[in-house]
Amino acid sequence: MGFVPSQGSRTAPAGFLWAAALLAGLLLGSPADAQTNPQSGASSSADTRSATAASAKAMTDHGVDLLNAHKDYEALAVFGRAAAIGDVDAMMYLGVMYGSGRGANLDYAAAMSWFRQAAEAGNNQAMCNIGVLYLEGQGTPKNYNEAMAWFRKAATAGNTEAMFNVGVLYRDALGVPVNYAEALRWFHRAAGQGDIPAANAIGVMYQQGLGVAVDYAEAMKWYQQAADAGSDAALYNIGVLWEEGLGVAQDISQAIAWYHKAADLGNEKARAALKSLGDKD
Repeated sequence: MGFVPSQGSRTAPAGFLWAAALLAGLLLGSPADAQTNPQSGASSSADTRSATAASAKAMTDHGVDLLNAHKDYEALAVFGRAAAIGDVDAMMYLGVMYGSGRGANLDYAAAMSWFRQAAEAGNNQAMCNIGVLYLEGQGTPKNYNEAMAWFRKAATAGNTEAMFNVGVLYRDALGVPVNYAEALRWFHRAAGQGDIPAANAIGVMYQQGLGVAVDYAEAMKWYQQAADAGSDAALYNIGVLWEEGLGVAQDISQAIAWYHKAADLGNEKARAALKSLGDKD
């Protein structure tokens, strides 16, 4: 499973995701650059460890810059150096690169190995990504129970993508009986921490009456929240409500306007809807 195109587009379980932005402002350097004081005993050792950690973080930060510049091969090498001196985020990034074939041949076994190293050190995104590998059967037999276990572990550690994924497994009966109440609970938990697709998913549940009474006004509220945060899926869903007159007076011009907003963000369903309505802009 590749990258999620955007927070707003995610409707299925989240795929490999980069970690949150790393701390910036650290000077680039190597462990050899660390300054120590041979007179300071134990504090010298602590200072060395601190300098090494700062250097590793700086390398990882530089690797992120290289990725953003699409210099994947260089980024892979930098992450490798940072991981070798213990940077956990670099380990997670290496897993993503091998798991998506960026800067390296696609290698799910290598991805799993790096994710496990990062997860053992507490990286919750790596935990979530291990769940994705089990969910998709990438480099390992598909195992929904393992996927759920890793998503829950990541969610407990605060990962909102994992919270969303747990909700999807309950909603879509993947390895567990369908449980809309649990799905909605996890979507609410994720949305409460800013997860945009979770807000859209809550809207879908109210629109379709999944575990709750159909409530188009409530659906619109959640769609609007996700749309305001840039969700193309929510923009499309608002268009559907206007086109079909669900909870609002039917208004094709409003529907077209919302479909255009979604289409501008790459939503294919919105483009198809515009075509079906005869809008050629």
